[in-house]
Amino acid sequence: MSATPTTFSFGMIGLGTMGRNLLLNLADHDFAVAGYDKDASKVSLLAEEGAGKPVQGFSTLPEFVDSLHTPRSIMMLVPAGKIVDSVIEELRPLLAPGDIIIDGGNSHFTDTDRRAAALEAAGFHFFGMGVSGGEEGARFGPSMMPGGDKEAYQVVQPMFEAIAARVEGEPCVTYIGPGAAGHFVKMVHNGIEYGLMQLIAETYGLLKNGLGLDNAAIGQVFTQWNNGRLQSFLLDITKDIFAFQAPNTDHLLLDDIKDEARSKGTGKWTSQVAMDLELPVPTIDTAVALRDLSKYKVLREQLATLYGPAPTPLAVEHAAFLTSLEQAFFFNMVITYAQGMQLLAKASKEYSYGLQLAEIAKIWRGGCIIRSSFLNDIFNAFQQAPQLEHLLLDERVRDLVTQAVPGARTVVAAAVAAGLAVPAYATSLSYFDTLRTARMPSNLIQAQRDYFGAHTYELIGHEGVFHTQWTPAHEDAANKQDTQEGPENKSEQPVIPNK
Repeated sequence: MSATPTTFSFGMIGLGTMGRNLLLNLADHDFAVAGYDKDASKVSLLAEEGAGKPVQGFSTLPEFVDSLHTPRSIMMLVPAGKIVDSVIEELRPLLAPGDIIIDGGNSHFTDTDRRAAALEAAGFHFFGMGVSGGEEGARFGPSMMPGGDKEAYQVVQPMFEAIAARVEGEPCVTYIGPGAAGHFVKMVHNGIEYGLMQLIAETYGLLKNGLGLDNAAIGQVFTQWNNGRLQSFLLDITKDIFAFQAPNTDHLLLDDIKDEARSKGTGKWTSQVAMDLELPVPTIDTAVALRDLSKYKVLREQLATLYGPAPTPLAVEHAAFLTSLEQAFFFNMVITYAQGMQLLAKASKEYSYGLQLAEIAKIWRGGCIIRSSFLNDIFNAFQQAPQLEHLLLDERVRDLVTQAVPGARTVVAAAVAAGLAVPAYATSLSYFDTLRTARMPSNLIQAQRDYFGAHTYELIGHEGVFHTQWTPAHEDAANKQDTQEGPENKSEQPVIPNK
């Protein structure tokens, strides 16, 4: 194929790191591709890195659009929000009915639904696609989650399957489902990512402040874990971080980085949607909250002085505690994935996505940020039982959790006793213990709600809802009302079941 074809089969708007690397990935697989960016320096960088490949950059949108053969397939990789709408509005007059627009950014799924409806009404095809893997994944093989217009996806499917990461010879891309399913799944992926990153950070804190290990020893722990059942992309990069020195120094760059974590909002979206669906994901919620808490650096420093002394070292035998810590991290990792998968199952029913959880776990095994060895267990669990309500119901997962939970209890107990903060560790354990509680104390909450707000309650073994007047004065008034109004109102009074 010529390095400078007269027409291109695929176009990319946004030549930042992700967009440029995806284009180069496509060009490596002999697809003729074009890119557009208002920033001329990014266009020049594409030309430099794509020298000798079937790729060309453009600085004007009409010229870019005209370079694509019809029906055109154009992907956007621009920041989520108003910029996406702005790009679409600028693009629409240049397109013809039947052209395909793909949003590959981290758009909120409700925005994707809105855009799809508007573009479909105008005669265009549109779908949203989550892309995970970061800079390296985009260049050499990402995990991709397309959803929406299936007919449009099938047009570009050969391209995406060619450039996707591969596990056991299969591409890490699959059609997710209708509507905004692709962006919804990517959002939950990012929520899981938040949870796992918070767990790793808390582990770092325990190793550093609890056991007093130096950076070299901490890096060795993460390296050892990454060679075992905890193998994952996030642990892999963590071990690398613990080997990277600041330029022209004798210490790690990590030690120079301010302890304030930023975010782009996708973790928060996961928590918000989960609350809307009344589905608890407390480990993810905690991870979002701790990123926010980290930003209050000055306040934390003031309170550290006011409420000293500092936390004490863990009163434990190091080797035994490290064994427990590995178990605890594994347990917490399972819980984090389980919360995300249950949210996907609930959303699939609520939004009629028809999600295939086994297929989602399958494409997450390679290319994406949350890839890990444990995803094979998740894939097997949902392949065997596609309608599995919760990952913890799987027999294999049950055995793994049962073996790991003693370590989780040991770590949380020791950390709390020493005054070391482990919010995600503790939240995951409490979530697990609550989830396996057949009778929660929530009956008291219902009694309280009925007491102060007449919100009613239900009774064990009886149909209907009930309300009680809980104070003597109210009871006298209620009895008088019953006498005057007859038996038809007695259904509002409690029926106490026989014991």
